[in-house]
Amino acid sequence: MRTIPRPSLSGRFVRLAGLAIAAALAAAAVPLLGGGPAAADRRDPSAECELPNVSGWTDEGHTTDYAQFQRPQGVTTAAILFVDFPDAPAKEPTDGYYDFLAPAQDLMTQFSAGAVQLKITPVPHWLRMPQRSASYRFERGISWPQQALYVRQAGELAARYADLSQYDMVYIVPTKNAYAITFSPAYLYDPAKPNLVVHGKEVKWGVTFGQDMYHWGPKVALHETGHTFGLPDLYSFSDPSVHNYVGGFDLMGNIIGDAPHHFGWEDWKVGWLADRQVACLNAPGRFSVRLSEVESLGGTKIAVVRTGPTSAIVAESRKPYGVDKAICKSGVVVYKVDSATATGDGPIRVQNSSPGTPTTRACDQPVDWGAYKPGQAFHDPATGVTIAVNASSQTGDVVTVTKS
Repeated sequence: MRTIPRPSLSGRFVRLAGLAIAAALAAAAVPLLGGGPAAADRRDPSAECELPNVSGWTDEGHTTDYAQFQRPQGVTTAAILFVDFPDAPAKEPTDGYYDFLAPAQDLMTQFSAGAVQLKITPVPHWLRMPQRSASYRFERGISWPQQALYVRQAGELAARYADLSQYDMVYIVPTKNAYAITFSPAYLYDPAKPNLVVHGKEVKWGVTFGQDMYHWGPKVALHETGHTFGLPDLYSFSDPSVHNYVGGFDLMGNIIGDAPHHFGWEDWKVGWLADRQVACLNAPGRFSVRLSEVESLGGTKIAVVRTGPTSAIVAESRKPYGVDKAICKSGVVVYKVDSATATGDGPIRVQNSSPGTPTTRACDQPVDWGAYKPGQAFHDPATGVTIAVNASSQTGDVVTVTKS
């Protein structure tokens, strides 16, 4: 799937020396574990490492219901609607609001390696909502009926200006002085309760933006659209530290984190990685593999060890370029995945190679410093999984994966 160059990453391809070094490292790689001769390299078909979608909702399983969620492939069209309120009338044109979110289009191309082309079309009119802004109760834990009412009213007001049945999604953006519209949840339709139906077609997906968009920036559109693709939240709904599970990795966690590219596991889940880019171990065995940096083109991206009916341990290479250019610590990132763990409860948890490393203001979670370097190894006694880092280059890392 990774065959389309990313617009801002052309410099990545002028690294012939780094590639030569990486090739030499891969050729020289040998398993680091065990005292006897190296065991024969064995891998299982990648399908044996896929996990089921247990909840039927947003989780890390591969069996996403694409009747409920939209397919993260091809062109995704979104009509952007602008709303104000009797108690919060708009004071400026809609143009600036569109300009603020428009970069999400190129960002989607970059994050998906061209698999998704997001096309946002503004409906450049202020739509006066019939209720005061606070009456919509846009607070954490907003109910579906409350959000659905807001979506339906905005969609009905837009009908005189646009045919929303021609779009996959609606983005609804309130005026800046509507302070009661506090945050930006995704909208996912309820098959049992038709809501916004235009010319016989249900508008199934959307994002209702709020004040927090000015904190998160245009990447908030990717995060929330990610939910319509079936991706869960990776930050904590209950822990005060919020980002303790994955730190600054993956924009489904901290949207403005230091390394916001999706985990390779999520790229695979949504079809942005090909099966051939996944090295899988389901039964006991061992293999060595060169992991190409997760955001680059081509190569093996993730090494996966299946550890249970809904669980796996994954290793991938993360380097300081592309959207991850501000990464706190590059190297091999190891994380546990459990598709039975609910959104907000840590379905992905990064493992820390260096507990006790001091944090910084920009990298304030211990797992931000969790990447493994050559000579280090992750070992999980409960599952018998060991992932040792053999060598590293600018473009990837060589690991030996063992399951006893």
